[in-house]
Amino acid sequence: MSPAPPAPAAPEPVCVVGIGADGWDGLPAASRQALQRAEVLIGGPRQLALLPGECAGERVPWPTPLRPAVPGLLAAHAGRRVCVLASGDPMFYGIGRTLTEVLAEQAPPATAPQQPRLRILPHPSSVSYACARLGWPLEETEVVTLVGRPTENLARALYDGHRLLVLSAGAGTPAEVAALLRAHGFGPTRMRVLEQLGGSRERTAEGTAADWDAPPADPLNVIALECRRAPGTAPLATVPGLPDAAYEHDGQLTKRHVRAATLAALAPAPGELLWDIGGGSGSIAIEWLRAHRSCRALSVERDAVRAERIGRNARALGVPALRVVHGPAPAALDGLPTPDAVFIGGGLTAPGLLAACWEALPAGGRIVANTVTLESEALLADQYRQHGGELVRLAVSYAVPVGGFTGWRQAMPVTQWSAVKPQATSPSPSSLPEETEQP
Repeated sequence: MSPAPPAPAAPEPVCVVGIGADGWDGLPAASRQALQRAEVLIGGPRQLALLPGECAGERVPWPTPLRPAVPGLLAAHAGRRVCVLASGDPMFYGIGRTLTEVLAEQAPPATAPQQPRLRILPHPSSVSYACARLGWPLEETEVVTLVGRPTENLARALYDGHRLLVLSAGAGTPAEVAALLRAHGFGPTRMRVLEQLGGSRERTAEGTAADWDAPPADPLNVIALECRRAPGTAPLATVPGLPDAAYEHDGQLTKRHVRAATLAALAPAPGELLWDIGGGSGSIAIEWLRAHRSCRALSVERDAVRAERIGRNARALGVPALRVVHGPAPAALDGLPTPDAVFIGGGLTAPGLLAACWEALPAGGRIVANTVTLESEALLADQYRQHGGELVRLAVSYAVPVGGFTGWRQAMPVTQWSAVKPQATSPSPSSLPEETEQP
């Protein structure tokens, strides 16, 4: 009986090597060996140019756009020793995450322990270098990336005395950041642009946002900000309930104190998706997004003027990723991704809206609806009878002049219904019909 043929060798994992501005000289031995052994070297033109001739593998620059091309590029070089170059730490806003996700999607169902499909050899990130140069504790320094993202993302991180590191998209980013700081009342902010960190051409430009006039930086730069608010600039808190004046609106705005109570009932958590129906000025969706960088939100608004206004408010308050859906609900809800929470701030009397929202929620999803009219209040009372939850009346009064004295003026009370969709339950054995013996 002839012996069984040996099992085929498992393919080598894709190796990802982090490289800094110091190039080949700054790489440890393990990274150099991986690059020298590689049959295929994939990276940006700048990174590939840092390698010496002894790295003889085929050099393949990343195409644009990058993310859609990754699966095909890996498939084209399957079975070869592939090395991917990354800037600094590949798992810090780098290609490492994309490769991890793509390889996970391509992996066959696990029937036995699988060999690792990715080997990562990191290099110090630009953030590590920047904190070392500045003397800032890394764990206390917030990082905002503008690589492939709108500059407006920075606005939500602006607080007096706050330290920030901004990952630049290119040479013009420092000037764009300075303009945004001035527009948001943070002109006195100290700016330092650190270029080519860790390399022989490392340099720093310094100034304030108010008087920033430095020429375009080296494309490889990080911006350090020590935020200072100009006198008269209103502070914006990290918690829900921003001042009403922070929003552009036409009166269709969930007012500050009710908004804070509404967000508390919605209970945003990292990564969750909100449907904000009857968006008005977008305040609920915007403050949901400000709760955590990974939160997601859709604002559904039937009025075109208000829909555009929601977009402007989102950009001004640092959450430009808010998706605005223009159209009437419930028709506009068709095809939207499943929400984790739903807020209904307008249009409650639209036929089928409440039922459609409840049906769209998964088990454990939350729904909150506010109203000031008796007709909609009756609908919420009916939902409370059907689904339980909480039905509350929110009343806020404001001190106003009364002649030479001060008195209270009450705003219209808001009725709020909130509920959590329960898990589906299977009938207990005792409730199932008994089998009967057939003759």
